[in-house]
Amino acid sequence: MSPTFYGLPGGSDDSPVPPVSEPRAPDAGRMQVPPGNPLLLSLTLQELLARDAVQVELVPEKKGLFLKHVEYEVSSQRFESCVRRRYNDFVVFHEALLHKFPYRMVPALPPKRMLGADREFIEARRRALKRFINLVARHPPFSEDAVLKLFLSFSGPDVQNKLRESAQRVGDEFMNCRLAARAKDFLPADIQTQFAMSRELIRNIYNSFHKLRDRAERMVSRAIDNAADLLIFGKELSALGSDTTPLPSWASLNSSTWGSLKQALKGLSVEFALLADKAAQQGKQEENDVVEKLNLFLDLLQSYKDLCERHEKGALHRYSLVKRQMVSAAAQSREPESVGQLESRIVEQESVIQTMELRNYYSLYCLHQETQLVHAYLPLTSHILGAFVNSQVQGHKEMSKVWNDLQPKLRCLFVGPHSAPAPPRPPQDGPSAH
Repeated sequence: MSPTFYGLPGGSDDSPVPPVSEPRAPDAGRMQVPPGNPLLLSLTLQELLARDAVQVELVPEKKGLFLKHVEYEVSSQRFESCVRRRYNDFVVFHEALLHKFPYRMVPALPPKRMLGADREFIEARRRALKRFINLVARHPPFSEDAVLKLFLSFSGPDVQNKLRESAQRVGDEFMNCRLAARAKDFLPADIQTQFAMSRELIRNIYNSFHKLRDRAERMVSRAIDNAADLLIFGKELSALGSDTTPLPSWASLNSSTWGSLKQALKGLSVEFALLADKAAQQGKQEENDVVEKLNLFLDLLQSYKDLCERHEKGALHRYSLVKRQMVSAAAQSREPESVGQLESRIVEQESVIQTMELRNYYSLYCLHQETQLVHAYLPLTSHILGAFVNSQVQGHKEMSKVWNDLQPKLRCLFVGPHSAPAPPRPPQDGPSAH
């Protein structure tokens, strides 16, 4: 699949750029500019998801003599690879991405926990790392970069140094994109207004999805708690039916009642165990298909918010501040300067300002594309809602069947008017008959 983003790998806002007037020689490592408007993204959600599917699983054994650490098995469908990585490998990879793609949405890593990492924390971090690497593997520029292939397929020793070398070998994306010096030409005239509107919209979407995720997590937690309660409920009924305490003599008149009750109670634990299993399965399914997809989308939205903050920190107002500082320092200098020296300083300062302005426009250029990428992910909402509804329908259907199968076993627990077993009748709708 050919990428529809047209930048290549690469560091920081301070990276140099060749003067605009000097044409850069053709480089096989640089992508050629395709026809049409390179600002537009034409990928669908299905195409993005089809780029790769990366699994991140815990390696059971731990290594290390004194300080134990967790290893992950990372397998890529696209590269047909399976490698082992530590958390610190992800950290170096993350740094390499920020170095090469400072103007793109680089998802955040889960926090590192030094001491007391329990199973729950380790599992949550594994899930977060899986979301991170899949967002990266499906991102158009990232997916075509050598550093990603290195991380997903290099199985030799010292992968961290390999990642650093790969990131530092060339400049950042701005240095390697042929459109960098002309990014302004592709931007709409009201780009600043559009940027502000997009940022506000994404912020609102993020806040709403954050609340949806929190509620989905609570529903999953309730399903798991319900499963545990149903299992204990059935076990207590079974324990009651298995009670071997002798029947006291003064209750001997009703000995047959207690015996039949115990026999019925003892057999109910099977259905309640099945109900517990169904509830647990529903909770697990909704955790994987609903909560995790919500978290994936939230991670993407958060990376967009982070990108907006990086843009503002390195935007034109910062460059203007640098210019004012330079002019102020020149004005306050007491050392006499020749006309040639002064002109040389002015040219140097203007070159720095021009580079900063070009980077600012290229940052807006990338933001425009990243905004389109976020919107390409929006149909994920229908996937999430569909998974949630299907899980609820299937879960209630399966549990309803078990409850219905349970009813015949309750007949001997109820005594009708003529000492015949009779289960309670369900409540009738409408007015009572007289």
